[in-house]
Amino acid sequence: MPYSQEELVAIRRHLHQIPELGFEEFKTSQFLKEKILEITATADNIEIKEWRTGFLVMIKGSAPSKIVGWRTDIDALPILEEVENPFKSQHTGRMHACGHDFHMTIALGILKRAIETTLTENLVIQFQPSEEFNGGAKIMYESGIFGDWLPDEFYALHVKPDLPVGTISTRIGALFAGALMLDIKFKGKGGHAAFPHLSNDMVIAASAFVQQVQTIVSRNIDPLSSGLLSFCALESGSARNIISDETRLSGTLRALNKETFDTMLQHLRQISEGIALSFGCEVLLDIHQGEFLPVDNNPLVTEKFIKYMSRKAGVNYEESLPAMTGEDFAYTLSKTDGMVFWLGVNSQYNLHHSKFNPDESALDFGVRHTADYLFSICGEK
Repeated sequence: MPYSQEELVAIRRHLHQIPELGFEEFKTSQFLKEKILEITATADNIEIKEWRTGFLVMIKGSAPSKIVGWRTDIDALPILEEVENPFKSQHTGRMHACGHDFHMTIALGILKRAIETTLTENLVIQFQPSEEFNGGAKIMYESGIFGDWLPDEFYALHVKPDLPVGTISTRIGALFAGALMLDIKFKGKGGHAAFPHLSNDMVIAASAFVQQVQTIVSRNIDPLSSGLLSFCALESGSARNIISDETRLSGTLRALNKETFDTMLQHLRQISEGIALSFGCEVLLDIHQGEFLPVDNNPLVTEKFIKYMSRKAGVNYEESLPAMTGEDFAYTLSKTDGMVFWLGVNSQYNLHHSKFNPDESALDFGVRHTADYLFSICGEK
């Protein structure tokens, strides 16, 4: 029997209590492994590959001509949860504030239904570590773990707090922006707060940099294009009366097309050089995940999905606008055809917020309608 809504809620709440950062998802991985083995215990058409804290689960079809894939991410965020409930995060400073607990639960629900269904095509379910920071999709792919299991059609969802439960939304082409992680280090000369002329204050240099880079989007990018540059962490200093000799900034650069991205990156480097010259300091620019990869939904695959969901009873389908959200599944989609869609979860607070609190009734909805679609293209008998 498929998981009931109550069983799905129990799984999600357990996962919600044990959030872990990328490649540290040890408790999460152990729980997923136990569930996967429990679900597949009596099935004779299952193969499982383990990779670090992740898994690939193959449900073999009766007469396969292709592989259909479903992917979930499994990591959490370094956020202190502020939602007071009985299943609050037990890991202080860690929270499933991006809905990956929902994603994992839905993937397990799909697996449960899949082993109770006769499919013609092969179905692979990927449990992928470290989506948020370390580019786990690329690392997992480049490990060679897929081998001949790489899906011909690969699908994933992401919860969306401002959509009501019962709504599915996507679009052909760029759905999510390409995103790069940035770490910038400013190195100067420290000293006593009473003698600033004898020092080279890196708080001032970093502040000037943050102010100047805001002009990149407003003055160097076509107003009809979409680009975003956000610095979300600044660290500097050790005491109120010591001028800091080093300041560190961390942020992201995002765009929906490569031309905009390249322009932003060019100006970011120019401003870095200008700040170094103006303040007589060293500016070290560290760019992570150095490829520009938006989530680009394959037209043929996405059109098929939209047509199905638009006609499906019980689903409210909406055309989506592009979002500046980043998603490392973009790397996998650069290697095969596939798409991502939004699943409405009706939360008052947004993704990555300490009070993010999605509606759990979306779990059963997500499992039922996603599984129905996957089975329709896997040749359910």
